[in-house]
Amino acid sequence: MTQIQEKPATQKTVKANATQRLGRPSMFSMLLRDKFATVAAVILSFVILLAVFGPVLMGELATKQNLMFMNKEPFDLSNGWAYILGSDSLGRSMLARMVVATQTTLLVAVPAVLIALLIGSLWGVWAGYHRGRRESISMRIADIIMSFPSLLLAVVVLFVFSPSAANIVLILAITRIPIYMRTARAESAELQSRTFVDAARTFGTKPNAIIARHVIPVVTPTLLTLATLEFCFVMLAESSLSFLGIGIQPPDVSWGLMVAQGRQYLQTAWWLSILPGLAIVVTAVAANMLAAWMRIATDPAQRWRLTLDKQTKKSLTTVIKDTK
Repeated sequence: MTQIQEKPATQKTVKANATQRLGRPSMFSMLLRDKFATVAAVILSFVILLAVFGPVLMGELATKQNLMFMNKEPFDLSNGWAYILGSDSLGRSMLARMVVATQTTLLVAVPAVLIALLIGSLWGVWAGYHRGRRESISMRIADIIMSFPSLLLAVVVLFVFSPSAANIVLILAITRIPIYMRTARAESAELQSRTFVDAARTFGTKPNAIIARHVIPVVTPTLLTLATLEFCFVMLAESSLSFLGIGIQPPDVSWGLMVAQGRQYLQTAWWLSILPGLAIVVTAVAANMLAAWMRIATDPAQRWRLTLDKQTKKSLTTVIKDTK
């Protein structure tokens, strides 16, 4: 009986010793301890760098036509580095076009996520803190927006109005606002009854000051994790709209538009669709992996899992097995 009671204490001791030995780790050190999250962060950083600097270096090459290099197969060094990923039906470099398409895709996905994050988060925190009629009206508005499938609503709106990057950003941002609003409202409503919020209210702090100083800093990690996941959805939505022909329009190019333009050549030039499609998949998977890491790294109750070294993890696993 004594042995059974000591096992949970031993498990807590292992966690406490790891935390005491490592101290309060930084986000960067925790990231390096997770190999999958590190790879995901490197991939996303590479994509961002391509979007920022790539078009400046390869913009002209992406539009340069060369009929002597029509539908050249990829990974053939004899064609030169510019055609390492092959060429399209007009002899344009696939490498250059994918680099330029990276900027276009991110210029749609990132602003849409940021707009929805800013509006939805502030609206949700405000509604959750004040409760009452403000909360009810805000949630009914969110329910109305969410009652329409976001991708279907985007198709209808873009079919009626001219499809452009600005319209795509606007409609995708509007349809994703309720996601952040509902999350922020739930977090804010729960924090309203916390002791530190009650203390600030007792000392006469104004509601807006309480929201800015005490509520938003606590809610932010959850919303940032959600934004990382939403980035994947928005990017895939833009690619789907471009694939359907109502997204990014030529002469601009995005990954989704490249997939759409290359589908008629799948039998003879598979790389025209497969390579940009692979870029979409890799970027989406990397963002999801980073979001999974952020969910743990920003949770004080779970953060210790990212601070353990191999020996401590082995000891803790042994203790948990013995407890079971």
